[in-house]
Amino acid sequence: MRIGLMLRSLDEKGGIGIYTRNLIEELLNIDHKNQYILFYRHAANIGRFTRYPNVLECLVRAPNKVLWDQIAIPYACWREKVDVVFHPKFTVPLFAPCKAVMVVHGADWFVPEQAQFYNRLDVQYIRIMMPLYFRKSATVISVSQLTTDNFNRVLKLSPGKVKTVYFGPARHFKQVTDKAILQEVKHRYNLPDKFILTLTKRGGDGRKNLNQIFKAYARYHGQTPTPHKLVIGGKDCHLFRAEYGLPQDGYGQDILFSGWIDQEDLPAVYSMADLYLYPSNLEAFPIPLTEAMACGTPIVTSNVNGLKEIAADVALLIDPGDTESISEAIYRVLTDSNLHATLSAKGLARSSEFTWETCAKKTLAILESLAL
Repeated sequence: MRIGLMLRSLDEKGGIGIYTRNLIEELLNIDHKNQYILFYRHAANIGRFTRYPNVLECLVRAPNKVLWDQIAIPYACWREKVDVVFHPKFTVPLFAPCKAVMVVHGADWFVPEQAQFYNRLDVQYIRIMMPLYFRKSATVISVSQLTTDNFNRVLKLSPGKVKTVYFGPARHFKQVTDKAILQEVKHRYNLPDKFILTLTKRGGDGRKNLNQIFKAYARYHGQTPTPHKLVIGGKDCHLFRAEYGLPQDGYGQDILFSGWIDQEDLPAVYSMADLYLYPSNLEAFPIPLTEAMACGTPIVTSNVNGLKEIAADVALLIDPGDTESISEAIYRVLTDSNLHATLSAKGLARSSEFTWETCAKKTLAILESLAL
């Protein structure tokens, strides 16, 4: 079987980029039978996977992503005699001369309380195009049951059209106990002895709920004689101090901004944190939660959408709009040693359900079923 992989999301830094890189690596590691044709948009990627004998790399040029998806890729699929084309992102080439499979990472644009976080024109465009992508797709892979249910409800799809396949953290996300490694990473990011960790990114859409994080931390800080510090990780996150009007003294001086944390260092940072705080308003599949679980870090997160689906029964769930609920949860986890140990153990156990090997095997089974 000749499987075409659309890899324009290969170098993205967000969740879809992480998904694409890990899934492709795992697919190529487990499958030596099928032929993979890798379609790149950027020449810099040529040679990236040539160590696999069943891989053919192709540079496909187009001035923008729409023409790449809808004109260049169909021609490339025809030229390379592709049997099925797979896109880890939420589009498919409508005129491809073969079967198509896409991955959807959320149905946010169709859910009013979630669509508010996106550009209005983007929402309208996707609402028009998504039904066409579903019609062309032989199968659609969804990253969460919530996403599957939302699309089934909104688009009234036939049973079995959308299949839920969970993924997980990269293989190196494990609890780090080596003191030398922990000390090195601690020094690199100037981390305190005891801290709460939040990973985020800059942006004004409100999904990460930073305003509530800072308000809840201020409340927790005021009721605790020796509070943990709050470490915010992410590129340019030091700018939050001015953007959110954080004070230089009081609770504000205990909010630290680590900057971007390299993927290789994240397991050690998670392992040192006493709590991972993630009261996001909107996530289809929250990758950081699976990373924290794999590292044994207790979690406080929201009781909504994909967060609840992934973390139910293994995290302390809160209302993301309730400052008091968040601050009380922080206080409970950091002062109740039994609760802290229980959440850590439950998270570690649950993390075994989210692996790239399982994701790749299920994805491969879906792709191979289309050859029948």
